[in-house]
Amino acid sequence: MRLEINLATQAYEDARRFWLRWGGTVGVAGILTIVLLYLAVTGWLTARRDRDMIRQTQAQIAARDTEKSAAEALLNRPENASTRDRSQFLNDLFQRKAFSWTQVFEDLERVMPPRLHVVSIHPEMDADNQLEIKLAVAGESRERAIELVRKMEASQHFQQTRIDEESLQISQPGGDPVKFSISAIYVPEAEIKAARGGTP
Repeated sequence: MRLEINLATQAYEDARRFWLRWGGTVGVAGILTIVLLYLAVTGWLTARRDRDMIRQTQAQIAARDTEKSAAEALLNRPENASTRDRSQFLNDLFQRKAFSWTQVFEDLERVMPPRLHVVSIHPEMDADNQLEIKLAVAGESRERAIELVRKMEASQHFQQTRIDEESLQISQPGGDPVKFSISAIYVPEAEIKAARGGTP
């Protein structure tokens, strides 16, 4: 009778076959882990830089707001009322003189749908010192006015476009049955170029 006795302290393992089978997978997993660690560290450093920039920008905004509040408080003092009113009057006058009727009508002509026309136009400065245009337009259907508003919103020259009022007119045959009041902030070409950094 023959007995097989294994005197080894550990069971036999075929290490070569193990590494052939799993070595590639372990290597790829190791490389992937290194890449993920690199991306995580890079993202953390980038986020830290972004947070520092945000803090700096917020500090600058707070400083500008403080300066603005101090300047407004100085201008609102009774002894400076005449200077403030004169300055506001001159600023309004300069902006009104910069308003070009020819340019506005050219810009409106580009966005005006067929069978819709301007009845009246009135420019005025709003509370934020922006040039607001109030239009009265007339046409054959509401869809034309909505199309005009969409085209004005897509244009660089008109912002915050909205229909303020809509009325149905019982008019003579051949007249315009629908009338609309439309408001928009007008942006002159000079301001668009300035926003682009002076490029045409």
